[in-house]
Amino acid sequence: METITADILVVGGGVGGSAAAIQAARRGAVNGTSVVLASDLPWLGGMLTSAGVSAPDGNELAAFQTGLWGEFLKELRRRHPEGLGQGWVSFFTYNPAVGAAVFKEWVAELPNLKWIANQPLRSVLREGTVITGAVFESVTVRATITLDGTELGDVLALGEVPYRWGWETQDNWNEPSAPVSLDDPSDPLYAITQRYPVQSPTWVVVMEDYTPTGKAAPRIERPACVKSDQALSELFEGAWKNYGDKETSAAQVFLGYGRLPGDRFMINWPHQGNDYGVDLHRLVESAEARAQYGREAQQHSQAFACFIQQQISDRYGLAQDIFPKTECSPGGGFALMPYYRESRRLIGLTTVSERDILPAADAQVATLPVNAVGEVDAIALGNYPNDHHYPGFEMPLAPKAIHWGGRWTGTPFTIPYRALVPQKVDGLLACEKNIAVSHIANGATRLQPVVFGIGQAAGMAAALCIESSCQPRALNVRKIQTALVADNKAPAAIVPLFDIPPDHPQWKDLQHYYLDQPGAYPSNGHHLSTCQAAFRLSADADKSTPKKLNTVDTPKLAADNQHISVSGVFSRDEDKTCRLHQNTDDNLPNSILLVTIRSEITEIFIHLPDKCSIQVLGSWNSAGKWLLCKGLQTL
Repeated sequence: METITADILVVGGGVGGSAAAIQAARRGAVNGTSVVLASDLPWLGGMLTSAGVSAPDGNELAAFQTGLWGEFLKELRRRHPEGLGQGWVSFFTYNPAVGAAVFKEWVAELPNLKWIANQPLRSVLREGTVITGAVFESVTVRATITLDGTELGDVLALGEVPYRWGWETQDNWNEPSAPVSLDDPSDPLYAITQRYPVQSPTWVVVMEDYTPTGKAAPRIERPACVKSDQALSELFEGAWKNYGDKETSAAQVFLGYGRLPGDRFMINWPHQGNDYGVDLHRLVESAEARAQYGREAQQHSQAFACFIQQQISDRYGLAQDIFPKTECSPGGGFALMPYYRESRRLIGLTTVSERDILPAADAQVATLPVNAVGEVDAIALGNYPNDHHYPGFEMPLAPKAIHWGGRWTGTPFTIPYRALVPQKVDGLLACEKNIAVSHIANGATRLQPVVFGIGQAAGMAAALCIESSCQPRALNVRKIQTALVADNKAPAAIVPLFDIPPDHPQWKDLQHYYLDQPGAYPSNGHHLSTCQAAFRLSADADKSTPKKLNTVDTPKLAADNQHISVSGVFSRDEDKTCRLHQNTDDNLPNSILLVTIRSEITEIFIHLPDKCSIQVLGSWNSAGKWLLCKGLQTL
C-alpha cells in the first residue's frame, strides 16, 4: 500500500471537506504547505453536488454571500446564463454536475493539493492523544493536521474521538425546543425521540420534463418493495396537497419547489415524500448496515418518482445524464449518496446549542460567541431558520425567523472556532456537520452555506497551524479571523451585518471593529441606524450627510439577458408582503410579489408609501411568482 506524507489531510469530499482543502491549499501555496484531500466518491461538493441538493438554503442575503460560498455562487451564475432563480425553495438552483465541475476546477488549480478520489476510509492513525493520519482502501496518508470532513463523522468514530449521537434533553443546555426527558411517554416529543435518533436523510432524485426533447419520458418502475400501485398511492398520498392556488395546480407548485435549469426538477420533498427515516441507527452501526439503509432510501425515492410520474404526467421521467454511475448508485437521475442532515457530533471545547443560534432578547441577531479570555471566536456565520426532518411528525421549534426583503428569512448566528476543536485530542479539526453542536441546533448549522463557511475556516486554521507549528487548540483565533477577512480570493464575513455587503468600502474595517468591540454589535444586525438606513450614504458612512434615496444602484434600471424592468404601483399588505401592480407586460401577472436580498432595497420596501409609482429592475421567478429586485426607483 502506498504511503503519502502531507502537512494537512482532509478526509471526505463533502462541502466542508472540499472547502477546507481548497482554503488550506490556497493559504499554503506561498510556503509550500502540502494538502491531501481523500474522498470516497468521484465528485467533490457533498450536499451541493453528490447528494443532489442543488437548491441550497440559507446565507442568501447579499451581505452573507461571502467567502468560498460567495465565490461558488459567482461561478454558478457565470455557468448558468439563464439564471439561478428557477425554483421557489431557494434563490439558487443549478445543475449539480456544474457544481461538481466548479469544485474539480478549483482543486486542479492548486499544485500543492492532491485529490485522491474513490478512496473509502478504513482506519484512523493515532499516537497517544494525537491523530496522525488515516488509512484508505489503497493508500495511507500521514499528516500533521487531519480534518474530519466526512458526512457522518467517521474519523471521530475510527479515531476514538469522543462524540455525541442523537438527542439531548433540556438539562444539557436549557434549550427551549429540546425534550425534558427521553424516557417519559408523557413528554410531547417522546414519539419522535423514540423513532428517530437523528434527522431523516433523503436520497435525492432529479426528474426531467421530456416534452422539449420530443422524446417519451422513460417509464419509472415501481420498486419491488412496494407491492402494488395501490400501496404506492397510500405511501405518498397527499404529498403536495394544499400547495395550489387559483392560477397554478398543486402538482405544478410542487414541481416548482426544486426546479432546476433545463426543465429538470430536484426531488427532495419532506411532506409525505422521499425523506427516509427507517432504522437510522444503521448509519453508524457498520458499513453494511449503512449500505443497506442506502439501498432502501434509494428505492423509496424511486417509488416517489414513480408516483409522481403516475399522478402528475408521464411527460416527467428520471433525468438520464446528471450523475455518474457508481458502485452504490445507478447514476443518471439518482444522486451519488443520501443527503445526510445529521452526523456524529464532536465533543469540543464548546458546544453550539439552540441558545447560541436564537436571537438575543429583543434582538434579531444572536449574541457573538466569546471565549474564556474574552475574545470573540466566531469563524463562520449562518442565518437559516432551525429546520428538522422527522417523517410523519411536525417538530415544534423556537422561532428564529424575521420578515426581511419582502419575505421570511432566518435570524443570523455565528459558529465559534472552539466548536471545531476536540476537547482532548490533538492533530484534528472537524469541518462538516460533525462539529460540536447539539441535536437541536444542528437543524440550523447543517445547512450547505454554513458548512461551506465552517470548512473554509477549518482549512484556514489548519494552514495557520502548519505556519505556526502549533496544535489547533493553541492557535490564536484572531489569526484565523484576520486571514479569512483578508483572503485575497474569497474573503469571508464573520460578523453578520445585514446592511454591509462585501463590496462596501468599509466591509473589512467593520468586521474587525465588531470583533474588537462585541458590546457595540447592534441588536438589529444593522451597522447603520434605522433612520440612516432609509437614506443613501456615501462611502464614509460616519461623516456623510444623508441624501434621500430615490434610486438604488442602477440609474437607468436597464434590462439585460437576466433582468427585466417593470413599472407599476407599489402596495404593502397587512402581513408586510410587498407587491407591484402592473398592466404593461402581458407575460407577467398583474400583481407581482416583490422580494429582495439587498438591505438598501429592504429599507425602501419599509418606507415606500402605498400607491406610489415605481420602476423595478429584477429577475422573474415563475415558480415562486416573485420578482427578485436588484434596483428600484420612484417615478
